[in-house]
Amino acid sequence: MPTRPWIAAALAAAVVAALLPAHTASAATAPGVTPSLETPPLFDDDEGRNADADDPAIWVDHHRPARSLVIATAKDAGLRVYDLGGRELQSFAAPPAPDPDSEPGRFNNVDVVYGVRVGYGAADLAIVTDRGRDQLRIYRIDPLRRRLVDVTATDVPFLFSNDQDEVNEATTSYGLAAYTRHGTAYALASRRHTSSLGLFRLQPRGDRIGYHRVDTLALPASFRLPDGTRWQPCDEPGVGPQVEGMTVDGDTLYAAQEDVGLWRLSVRGDRLRAPSIVDRVREYGVPASYDLETEECTLDWSRDPGFGGTRISADVEGLTIYDAGHGRGYLLVSSQGDSTFLAYGRRTNRFIARFAVTDGPAADGAQHSDGAAVVSAPLGRAFPGGLLVVHDGENTGAARPSTNFKYVDWRAVARLLPTT
Repeated sequence: MPTRPWIAAALAAAVVAALLPAHTASAATAPGVTPSLETPPLFDDDEGRNADADDPAIWVDHHRPARSLVIATAKDAGLRVYDLGGRELQSFAAPPAPDPDSEPGRFNNVDVVYGVRVGYGAADLAIVTDRGRDQLRIYRIDPLRRRLVDVTATDVPFLFSNDQDEVNEATTSYGLAAYTRHGTAYALASRRHTSSLGLFRLQPRGDRIGYHRVDTLALPASFRLPDGTRWQPCDEPGVGPQVEGMTVDGDTLYAAQEDVGLWRLSVRGDRLRAPSIVDRVREYGVPASYDLETEECTLDWSRDPGFGGTRISADVEGLTIYDAGHGRGYLLVSSQGDSTFLAYGRRTNRFIARFAVTDGPAADGAQHSDGAAVVSAPLGRAFPGGLLVVHDGENTGAARPSTNFKYVDWRAVARLLPTT
């Protein structure tokens, strides 16, 4: 979701806190873990090249784990590559606009896949949704040089739009999850301002990689409540309930529909099937009205019909799987509205625990987090139990308002969670 100006965001947060129902949990009441370190601040202004942190992915070097990388999007400012110390190693600019009347690239979400069959053997790839150009960008990860190489084919199609005029309307690619089947890579992309999902198969072409769409699916955009009434999440006119956070676990896709809840879908072969809801946001079913002047929705909690969940405060955002082996582990979910993270059982999808990433001696905490990524692999002496990286939408301590990414030692999180 777009980051608002610093002061407006702070005021909005205060208003939201005052309007939330009394039973709502928050980062202030959740058990906390502190970051081990953070990446340099990104500044969303002209001086900072409009860099706005959003979504991280972790690439594990299975031969030399301490040389693993964090790859993260910076929206208008493209892509950043960090080492395990949070130092920037490389950056990529988003593609320029195709013509003076069109928008340039804007990198939204990123994911990593391993062992993809390509013309020269097998490669690990970082895949990015470019919502400005409605395309995927694909990067080969060079483990020896710890560098990314852009291998996107020059003629890749739009993911959802029919032509450039439609791209310019900005109902373009948004969230992303990627996976492999028998050496073939697939990317799942969501479409901004809609409930649509698309499944794309990557196509190696010599030393370049393209893709084509193999399936689509639309999640519900309005809902029949148990009392027989219909409800649709509030937003500006013509905008539907979009998905951003997604992750794939085996044959299962988890998708975060921001103002609705957490979905589970089957991903088998080249098909998306059988969506079912795992958990709803607290705001689900609550009547709301959109103010054209403030461009905000006002929820009427006095008329809450009681059909929402009790754990996630909208937006539901970053999703990531902690794989403890043999089906064990956790699905982690960013509850952006109250700046907490939720852990669900990987096998059962039952809620297990809530925690927050809070201020510590090495770095400040994470607020209003969009993206998150976790790995269970030991990453050298720095992170022997695995690593959780989360987006911080309100980084403090910098010279001016900024965003960045926090690195959390998984051992700190594990102390709060039961074994599954």
